[in-house]
Amino acid sequence: MDGTGRAAVATFYAPDAWGDRVELGEGAARHAQVRRLEIGDHVRLTSGDGRRAFGTIALLERRRLAVDCDHASISRTPRRRRVELWAPVGDRERMLLLGEKAVELGATAWRSVVYRRSRSVSPRGEGEAFAEKLRARMIAALEQCGDAWLPEILPEAQADAVIPTAHVGGAILLDPLGLPFRDVLADAHVPVVLAVGPEGGLEPEERQAFEGCGWRAASLGSNVLRFETAGIAALAITRALLRTT
Repeated sequence: MDGTGRAAVATFYAPDAWGDRVELGEGAARHAQVRRLEIGDHVRLTSGDGRRAFGTIALLERRRLAVDCDHASISRTPRRRRVELWAPVGDRERMLLLGEKAVELGATAWRSVVYRRSRSVSPRGEGEAFAEKLRARMIAALEQCGDAWLPEILPEAQADAVIPTAHVGGAILLDPLGLPFRDVLADAHVPVVLAVGPEGGLEPEERQAFEGCGWRAASLGSNVLRFETAGIAALAITRALLRTT
């Protein structure tokens, strides 16, 4: 609730500069209609780059939604300490689920990584069309949870090309054979990079590449986890232990 005592009934993503009246697109108008919102309803705006504000619906048509922004309510949330999630290219829907949760759990960046076993998955989430779908799913999650920051989507990359680029002090490979995750994270430096391997595990050469580039292996326990479960668990623990907002 804001200073007026009115609770916002919905949150809308508005990445551009905010004037007195913020024009939103057709998708936002459709969302408002599905939610049965009306002119005069109190809503919240989020920019995805740290800004949030309250406002009031001033115009609602089939393809247009406009919100009168209360500039006195604008707040800026500091950027979190950087935590990148490297997700394996795999089953498309499971990647989208992980993308949603990455927003909720405060990932600051996402990278899709192609491993050798990624090629055996169909349908898999890769390419520009999937990146657009992932971004749309992340925006929807941002609106649902009302957060201020949207993760940066880094270019998709082949594993062997990108493994050497990570900051060694904070590079963590999720691996059931590794040391306890909490212990590894306690010694890690920021920025943290969490790499989740593909379904079925890494090929020996891929594991050697991680080891040779100084990545530390960390285990989430004795159970074998699906990649989206491992990513969610690692992000949740990381944010809790870093104690960031």
